[in-house]
Amino acid sequence: MKIALAADHAGFELKDSLCSELEKAGHEVVDFGTDSAQSVDYPDFAGKVAHYVAAGDSDCGILVCSTGVGMSMAANKVDGIRAALATIPDEVELTRKHNDANVLTLGARYFDTPKAMELVNIFLATEFEGGRHARRVAKIAELEKSGN
Repeated sequence: MKIALAADHAGFELKDSLCSELEKAGHEVVDFGTDSAQSVDYPDFAGKVAHYVAAGDSDCGILVCSTGVGMSMAANKVDGIRAALATIPDEVELTRKHNDANVLTLGARYFDTPKAMELVNIFLATEFEGGRHARRVAKIAELEKSGN
């Protein structure tokens, strides 16, 4: 699987760990940075991953900041992105099954690498159910186009 990955300064250490773990598992990772604790603006990195995923250049994206909230808000401004902040396995599974989330956001403040990888692995392994959920996901795309 090809995965776009990025973080801000608060999430760069967890991002680097996730990158290593994903590559060990055989995934192709496109790392959009950042690579230090020097302060940066999270929307810049969320935008890079969101545009890459929306263009179909990767299967999905993972974003990390302090809480995961800012990255989620920024990524969801890009048409075609359904970024979800999830903190427990059930949320991750349901956001894939029911919402067809294509970007997972995580808060580095709350996860060590093993716990974050547990969520990432669920995200990557869970398929969208379609059916009645497809109708709802289509309505999200209609909202993006209509401005309503």
